[in-house]
Amino acid sequence: MAESIWPTVHAERATLAGDMANLDEAAWDTPSLCPDWTVRDVLAHMAATARLSAGGFFKGIVTSGFSIGKMQAKDIARERGASGAETLAHFNEVLTSSKHPPGPTDTWLGEVLVHSEDIRRPLSLTRDYPEAMVARAADFYKGSNVLIGSKKRIAGLKLVATDAEWTTGDGPEVKGPLVALLSAMTGRKGAHAALSGDGVAVLAERS
Repeated sequence: MAESIWPTVHAERATLAGDMANLDEAAWDTPSLCPDWTVRDVLAHMAATARLSAGGFFKGIVTSGFSIGKMQAKDIARERGASGAETLAHFNEVLTSSKHPPGPTDTWLGEVLVHSEDIRRPLSLTRDYPEAMVARAADFYKGSNVLIGSKKRIAGLKLVATDAEWTTGDGPEVKGPLVALLSAMTGRKGAHAALSGDGVAVLAERS
């Protein structure tokens, strides 16, 4: 039986909350690795997702005209509050939540790891993520095209972690820290600076 993701998800949320506790208001407006979202928007999105059951998801998508983007925008607006401190307070309320929208379990492991990097990398914050769980998320995304399109993005490339025993694929190489590979395979262009190899240019064209 696979190890539960939830202790890791809860621990990573708590660590991220601690990292953001001393941000000044200007830092909350830093662009994240997610296009069009600030780091504050990403944290608000993470809070909203942690409150969302399958039933809540279906209700939200229907009332948003079956648009994921519109539903996310409404959820972010609600969780942002009036300040970065209020956004963080909302996030702190759901640190140990195991609620989630419908989807494979490893989606929610990937969600917390990828979004944590979406926030940390632009703020020059670092985190020693649990290697086994980052590898598990990378193994999930490498075979999935649902919403994120990771499988198609890395097709014909060989990804090689430089800090872990993890590799996948064949072709021009993309080498770098495992968490940077995870970010890159999920479409984060901001992770490419941490990567090297002949395949980086190909990956950049697909992101």
